[in-house]
Amino acid sequence: MARARTIHACQACGAQHSRWHGRCPDCGAWDSLVEETYAAPRAAAVANRGEGLATMAGAAAGDEKPRRLSEIDRDASPRIVTGEHELDRVLGGGFVPGSVVLLGGDPGIGKSTLALQLAGRLAAGGRSVLYVSGEESAEQIKLRAERLEGLGGSLQILTTTRVESLAAPIADLAPSIIVVDSIQTIATDAIESAAGSVAQVRESAAQLAATAKRLGAVLLLIGHVTKDGQLAGPRVLEHLVDVVLTFEGDRAHAFRLLRAAKNRFGSTQEIGVFQMAAQGLEPVANPSELFLEERSTRAPGSCVVPLLEGTRPMLVELQALVAPAPYGTPRRTTLGLEDARVALLLAVLDRRSPVDLLSQDVYAKAAGGVRVSEPAADLAIALAIASSRLELALPADTAAMGEIGLGGELRRVSRVDVRVAEAARLGFRRLLVPAVCEREWRARESGASELLKLQYELIPIEEIAQAVEWLRDHGTRARPARGREEASNSRG
Repeated sequence: MARARTIHACQACGAQHSRWHGRCPDCGAWDSLVEETYAAPRAAAVANRGEGLATMAGAAAGDEKPRRLSEIDRDASPRIVTGEHELDRVLGGGFVPGSVVLLGGDPGIGKSTLALQLAGRLAAGGRSVLYVSGEESAEQIKLRAERLEGLGGSLQILTTTRVESLAAPIADLAPSIIVVDSIQTIATDAIESAAGSVAQVRESAAQLAATAKRLGAVLLLIGHVTKDGQLAGPRVLEHLVDVVLTFEGDRAHAFRLLRAAKNRFGSTQEIGVFQMAAQGLEPVANPSELFLEERSTRAPGSCVVPLLEGTRPMLVELQALVAPAPYGTPRRTTLGLEDARVALLLAVLDRRSPVDLLSQDVYAKAAGGVRVSEPAADLAIALAIASSRLELALPADTAAMGEIGLGGELRRVSRVDVRVAEAARLGFRRLLVPAVCEREWRARESGASELLKLQYELIPIEEIAQAVEWLRDHGTRARPARGREEASNSRG
């Protein structure tokens, strides 16, 4: 039997070291080294690999010969349309045969539900699909599948945690799609270490990916995430796969966002929006209306921004609350927004506008559980903060977009025509935009002619002080809260 040795593997980059370090010498990550027991491949395991996935991949690889680029037909392997419009949008039109897709997300966010829903519907459509589960039993999967619509009963279920046990089912079924839930629970006999370790994740994923690529099947791997929101396991796993999808959202909200952090076959800027319901995940064709459904138009501290996720415009409400700091040290709390961006905007507002925020607590969030990182949201965040501080509510038909520089100037944003069209379609008639965008818009008659049927007004803004002045002129004075009004009357 091979002698086992102890190594310390980095969970961030996969580097192996003979002793423990507080900081990984290779990638610099802190507290990422985990002790693992590693042994050379056993003789029996090496012998058995001749009958496993490695042989299947090698046999298929023996027929490969070099071909000229001009002789390759890109339409020879058409994409597999999943039927989930939001997922197809993010993938770029569907699955590419022979590709490896990694799906990650927080626990309980809906990764397994999306994978089972996708696999069941493809199987109901006539495709051969193999669903491999290392976390749930077949009976548990059956109970979960009964509440999902449109799955049918032709989906093949296999519960196992060994890579070698997949060789026979894959050879018999020849599936076009293989789903593995999750890659951290799958292990190979060729390596003597616990499932989920760096070595096991790397070797198991490599064997499965090689087999899928040689056989022309789509391999969908579900991966866990760490407490920091990063995909668990070594970084080499992200380089091994073709597409990395992240499932985001707050479990307290019904909305789920699907993004592509890596996509070799399409754009990484697209976004898919789902809504968690009793029957599973339902696609949201028009997320702007749902995000603004519960919006309050009378309270100060609210501003709507037209964001752009790939080619999809999306209107999101940004909220802010400014209150006196009771303990002398002001607090800055954000939810769904970047802390550094909000801190920067607070400094610009304090120095470049008449809004005093030095001794005020500031709370800012993106409504609906959305995470906003686009620079075009700077002006809307600043106006929401100024609206709460001045107790002036923005007009209900007003939206804002623009990037703010450290000098207080407003910089241009991309695809103004798409943002304006989405905002005007939902009833926003006044849009505060950078002055340079307004000038370019007027100079381009072709873009304006497409929106002649929509009534809207572009308000040019040069700097943040001008936006605050516009708020003073057009904002609505908020009525004092009932508690404050009674306290004022008692003092009077």
